[in-house]
Amino acid sequence: MKHNVVIAVLMATSLSCAASGHSSHWGYEGQEKPENWGKLSPEYSTCENGKNQSPINIDHALKTEHENLKFSFKPSKQEIINNGHTIQVNVTGDNQLILDEQTFTLQQFHFHSPSENTIKGKSYPMEAHFVYKNKAGALTVVALMFNNGEANSEIAKAWQQMPEEVDNKAILDKTVDINTLFPKTLDYYRFSGSLTTPPCTEGVRWIVLEQPVTASEQQIEKFHSIMHHNNNRPVQPLNGRVIVD
Repeated sequence: MKHNVVIAVLMATSLSCAASGHSSHWGYEGQEKPENWGKLSPEYSTCENGKNQSPINIDHALKTEHENLKFSFKPSKQEIINNGHTIQVNVTGDNQLILDEQTFTLQQFHFHSPSENTIKGKSYPMEAHFVYKNKAGALTVVALMFNNGEANSEIAKAWQQMPEEVDNKAILDKTVDINTLFPKTLDYYRFSGSLTTPPCTEGVRWIVLEQPVTASEQQIEKFHSIMHHNNNRPVQPLNGRVIVD
């Protein structure tokens, strides 16, 4: 009788997993750490076998005359969520980036501590990723580095409602003004890379802003304490990729 109950429970569990469409669990510690992502699921094989993976150490960049970044920001609803891997702010509305004569629309931004990309071997206490998508589904990620320093008034708006529990979310009472958050000088490094989380899909345009902004030690520590651990993937091999400056 007990045997049948166990089978019934197992069947119910597997059905609920299938119904919810959950992919394999991944994380930043133990068996689910970044070094093992490629082995956790066939869907994640690119994490191990990909040749254009992110993040990277940015060094020996090729000086070029590249186009200025053309951003447009419009006030719109922002929802903050703790998804267990990061704190993410989902963005609605027409916040756009024009790059390579294509229009990309901001989907969300989220945080990593310490930084995922490094610049000339330097790691930063925190890095934000602004994820843009065009109509064809191609992605551009704009990365912004944070140094310890003065408290950041824009980050404070999000941190005020940062959910402590996984899967909790809230609509921000005061939306983050990304235009104010970004540095005044928008010089950047550019390279081709991937998502820094499973399934580590490649073909992502990466824009890393050269000029960092500041956040207070307390702000960075608050994020880190809610995550309970570092949430950065280690830097990946360049494999001959060119970084332009």
